Amino acid sequence: MTDTPVRLPDAATVEAVLNGLDPASADADLAPALSTAFPGFSFSTAPVDDFYWRGDTRTVLTSDGTRLGDHHDWIKHGLAEVDGDLTAFWNRHRESGGKFTEWRGTAVFAFSPTGPGVADFVQLALGREIEVLAGPVVDPNYRPYSADDLFDPSWVKREPETDAPVLAGPVYRLSRRGGLVHMRSFLAARQRLERDQREAQRPELEARFIREVGLNYDRETPFLELNPDWFDFVPRENRFFADWERSSASSDRVFAHWAFDIKDFEDHGRRQLNFIPRPLKMPAERLLVDESVSVHRLMERIEAIDAEIDLPFAWFFLMTHGHWVDPDVGDAIAGGLRAGRVRLPDKDAAVLLEWADKRYLF
Repeated sequence: MTDTPVRLPDAATVEAVLNGLDPASADADLAPALSTAFPGFSFSTAPVDDFYWRGDTRTVLTSDGTRLGDHHDWIKHGLAEVDGDLTAFWNRHRESGGKFTEWRGTAVFAFSPTGPGVADFVQLALGREIEVLAGPVVDPNYRPYSADDLFDPSWVKREPETDAPVLAGPVYRLSRRGGLVHMRSFLAARQRLERDQREAQRPELEARFIREVGLNYDRETPFLELNPDWFDFVPRENRFFADWERSSASSDRVFAHWAFDIKDFEDHGRRQLNFIPRPLKMPAERLLVDESVSVHRLMERIEAIDAEIDLPFAWFFLMTHGHWVDPDVGDAIAGGLRAGRVRLPDKDAAVLLEWADKRYLF
């Protein structure tokens, strides 16, 4: 991996590019427009199955399609007109033909390499959104139980595939948190944050003792004596990339197969920084451990997954994600390796055995 500083694309310019896209051609124009805006970068894009809807941008329309303004403000004003009487509000609007619009979207990631290293790339986390005519402003069949029912309408269908009329879009929006990340810088920050937070605990941990009670002993042992590698801990995010770099998967760029859902927030005054890896291609079936299945059969199954994903050692990284490949599969194959019953390429075997000794999962 190179340590050469990288001049990153900036959020303001990214947002200007997104705002300048023509909805009629936004999907096709997204990657070329980003590449043009940032000379030296070559962006590719990948959708992720992550449907959502927004409650902060709803608009109310009259029966003839006239926009009346913000949904929340309209309800608040309408309730004030009837002194908060929910029944009166409901009767006034249940047959008025008034409807509300809602922005709905799916996640899209954009990537550009910045060097040859496994973590040398920029990732943009985007939302691809369309505005749809969601439904009536009140449930015509049921009186609202509370004002919250009006502010957060649940009587309309929300599904990725919808027959709701599309009023605008698609438009692309940059995610507010973790929307623009240089992965090498992220990993350095993640490791540094972990180290700093653990170092801050050093005085407390040096004074901590663990009581051990056995058949012939009752003693107190220093915590750090029982946990000698406490200050050498490597976060799972960093291990994921290190394992990719030293495994057969390194023949491919990691962002050709994975996106990373970045979380960067504060909790009780402490910064939290992590990610959840999101596979861009999933196998047709999950691989679970069955006691009746031999380790040789498991080897056949993981080889089939690698072929399906078109990536060597793909099954291992799907296993760290935890859903598509059961982590117990890794333990079973590691046991087969130690017993000499199965083989993997040496570098993949080393990664798996180290993982089996000290698991990490997302």
